[in-house]
Amino acid sequence: MKLNLREITVFSMLGAMMYASKILMDALPNIHLIGTFIVAITVVYRQKALYPLYVFVFITGLLNGFATWWIPYLYIWAVLWGAVMLLPKNMPKKIRPVVYSLVCAAHGLFYGILYAPAQALLFGLNFKGMLAWIAAGLPFDITHAVSNLCCGLLICPLIAILRRANKSRI
Repeated sequence: MKLNLREITVFSMLGAMMYASKILMDALPNIHLIGTFIVAITVVYRQKALYPLYVFVFITGLLNGFATWWIPYLYIWAVLWGAVMLLPKNMPKKIRPVVYSLVCAAHGLFYGILYAPAQALLFGLNFKGMLAWIAAGLPFDITHAVSNLCCGLLICPLIAILRRANKSRI
């Protein structure tokens, strides 16, 4: 996928906005707009959405440290991207907000389960230890899911803004 200068600029800005939104909401654990951004950019840019997604991942590691906690970021957000890629492109307009919000919420709910294999491998947890780690994080995952469900209401307006910006040639 070859990118033009406009796409490089837009994708860099979107990745930086994702990171900035996370920092602005850091005081609220597991409440952020990352899932909202990923769903919206995936609907609009499809495969190219991986560029801003990994700009975000790289900025996060660069500014917060490329430590063991960061390794799951290499795949965990791509799971959400993949789930959105599997959704039908021509979904009825009335159900889009519900479906997008539910996919975003499901990713938040399963975040700990997705994160757990890396934790188990990196820290030598056996299967029981991994299950205990998942259980201990369940309240945070529930918060993440509810937050993603609520923030998911912004997905369709964000999609409209991104599409409008794509049509304009400044």
